[in-house]
Amino acid sequence: MFIFGVCGCCGALRPRYKRLVDNIFPEDPEDGLVKANMEKLTFYALSAPEKLDRIGAYLSERLSRDVARHRYGYVCIAMEALDQLLMACHCQSINLFVESFLKMVRKLLESDKPSLQILGTNSFVKFANIEEDTPSYHRSYDFFVSRFSEMCHSSYEDPDIRTKIRMAGIKGLQGVVRKTVNDELQANIWDPQHMDKIVPSLLFNLQCGEHSESRSPSPLQATEKEKESPVELTERCFRELLGRAAYGNIKNAVTPVLMHLDNHSLWEGKTFAVCCFKIIMYSIQSQHSHLVIQQLLGHLDANSKNSAKVRAGIVEVLLEAAAIAASGSVGPTVLEVFNTLLRQLRLSVDYELTGSYDGSTNIGTKIIKAHEERQLQEAVIRTIGSFANTLPTYQRSEVMLFIMGKIPVPGIHPTLPSTGSGPEGTRMIQIMLLKSLVQVTAGFQTTNMLTALPSSFLEPLLSFSLTEDPEVRLLVLQILLSLIDRHDNRPKFTNISIISDISVLKLKVDKCSRQDNLFMKKHGQQLYRHIYMGCKEPSSGRQHYETLFALLGLLSVELANEEVVVDLIRLALALQDLALSTDEALPVYNRCAVHALAAAYLNLICQLTTVPAFCQHIHEVIEVRQKESPYLLPEDVFIDNPKLPSSLEKVEGGVLFLQSKITEVLGGSGYNTERLATPYVPQYTDEDRLSKRKSIGETISLQVEVESRNSPEKEERTPAEEITFETLKNAIVDSVGMEEQERERRRQVVVKFQKAPFEEIAAHCGARATLLQSKLNQIFEITIRPPPSPSGTVSSGYGQSQSRSVPIYEMKFPDLCVY
Repeated sequence: MFIFGVCGCCGALRPRYKRLVDNIFPEDPEDGLVKANMEKLTFYALSAPEKLDRIGAYLSERLSRDVARHRYGYVCIAMEALDQLLMACHCQSINLFVESFLKMVRKLLESDKPSLQILGTNSFVKFANIEEDTPSYHRSYDFFVSRFSEMCHSSYEDPDIRTKIRMAGIKGLQGVVRKTVNDELQANIWDPQHMDKIVPSLLFNLQCGEHSESRSPSPLQATEKEKESPVELTERCFRELLGRAAYGNIKNAVTPVLMHLDNHSLWEGKTFAVCCFKIIMYSIQSQHSHLVIQQLLGHLDANSKNSAKVRAGIVEVLLEAAAIAASGSVGPTVLEVFNTLLRQLRLSVDYELTGSYDGSTNIGTKIIKAHEERQLQEAVIRTIGSFANTLPTYQRSEVMLFIMGKIPVPGIHPTLPSTGSGPEGTRMIQIMLLKSLVQVTAGFQTTNMLTALPSSFLEPLLSFSLTEDPEVRLLVLQILLSLIDRHDNRPKFTNISIISDISVLKLKVDKCSRQDNLFMKKHGQQLYRHIYMGCKEPSSGRQHYETLFALLGLLSVELANEEVVVDLIRLALALQDLALSTDEALPVYNRCAVHALAAAYLNLICQLTTVPAFCQHIHEVIEVRQKESPYLLPEDVFIDNPKLPSSLEKVEGGVLFLQSKITEVLGGSGYNTERLATPYVPQYTDEDRLSKRKSIGETISLQVEVESRNSPEKEERTPAEEITFETLKNAIVDSVGMEEQERERRRQVVVKFQKAPFEEIAAHCGARATLLQSKLNQIFEITIRPPPSPSGTVSSGYGQSQSRSVPIYEMKFPDLCVY
């Protein structure tokens, strides 16, 4: 009896918080939580917050016991009670209660039952959305990161349950990120040990979702459940993670993406890799875009010896990333971006020609690799253009100069690394880099041509138009068209034809600015010469002549003043003379093409000048050609199968444009008749061609010398030389010998400056400077004399007269000067 009394009163002596916790559990777990008793427990926890940690510990104890006994109904009731207490209580002692709560969540996540794992995850997500008033110094979420990542990779047999488990894992990771990303006291979620688990888990579900989306459901099946698909939930979680990344965390967030794509060979497909980086670029803060691009460039370098498909995939991703990035987001190392891409272009050319990554030839796989490498090269060129389009004009000009400096030219860049593939490798690199320049200059707009196109860029570019390689010449012409076209007139000159009224072209013509005039004054003669030399090339084809016509048309519309118009007309007439000349070994097609080009251009320029008599003469000649010689007009030449005569021996009379007639009609309209009457003679001879020289430096030095000798300004200043019979005789007899001596002198000068030591060159220049100064002093002494003065002169001690300063009132003036 005594024992029973003791046992009976033990229940009444139990702590109140335990009795309140016990009362929330019904006899039948299916009845659910006893709400009235739950309200009492909540009120007690709010009234006595110091008991909260004990309530949590007791609930945790009961839950562990129920899990072990497989009483899952009571487990759900315990978690519901914990959730309600967690939402209601925000006191300082909640930290200890949270420890009990996380312990119970961990217990559920460790179980094998999917329902318990999902239950624990849902409770954790609710907890993650609570903003705690007090910081926690010792809480760890490492277990939750690992467990939720594992759930993201669930391979449960039932597909529906597997999907639920994976979605729970994604939600759990999202909760961990929300709980820790802004709390400096927590373990840094951006550490590689955590990112290496979170990011691959998300990418795994994105990838699985990509495969499942191939079976697109019908619109009638598009329910609310589909909106909560794992792929969409994953993408939302991934975007949230990236959106919270600060400047210093971008690298840790992107590196696992690169590793995942490497490990699962996802670069080759391109689609998934592009999708991932689109999410990244749109989610991160715009000022951090250049960090992602730099990581991709570094990864491209790290995979330099990987297969062409992998490198092409990385380049495609770079292309998309550059298109998404805001203007100027390439970052502070603009040239480094282009340096990396150009280096990959050079390596790809080597791999294509050698057939292997180590320089040895492997015949068995060379064809396949060459095909893949060519695709890679095209992708790199497109990417270079995409990056350039994000840059302002001044940076694009720097990039153009940078690429030009990378183009291998014998004699100019002897320090360039050898490609190991010989001359063919050098030629391919030249073509690839010029194609890159075509992409960079596309859409280039500038108001000041002189600053945007300095001589350091234009002169090397024009020198490439003198090579014998027709593909190189065509690329140079395309670059020039992009640079000169500032009003989108280029498409209107695509085809060469005789247009009776050019108003149908709707050309945009602005008045030539002062900067444009200066540009043409400085570089006009170079452009004319290279147009002439391009027409003179036997290897030029239809595309070359069409591009040359477009260049002439753009010069007339974009950069022409009265002086330029005169020079362009002289150039067109010189092209006609070139086609008539029998000295040039031009095929019949080229002669007809040059005639047609000159006719089409004169038809254009006469309508731009709006001089009726000029237009009448041009149209009369064109009508005669249409009747007698249609093969001298573009409509019969620039077609797929032109019908041309076997030879052009008798091209004369009314089918030719007359320089005298054009000079006469334009002189009446105020044009410079003296200049018009002077035939255009290019300042560049065929023997000075780049293709016949060992060094382009020699070509440029001689070109500058020829320009300085033949410039119009110098010709005007030179006094007229007296011509005598003896002079003419000597010119006829010694002309051949003088040319040989001049050629030898030039060669010696070039050799001396290439091979002589610096001290010798400096001494030579110093001696010339001293001699020049002494001659100038003599000239000044002779020409510069003091003005005559009525005060007279005084003799110096050296026998020279010196002016003496006399006051005005002491001067003696002649009588005629005084009145």
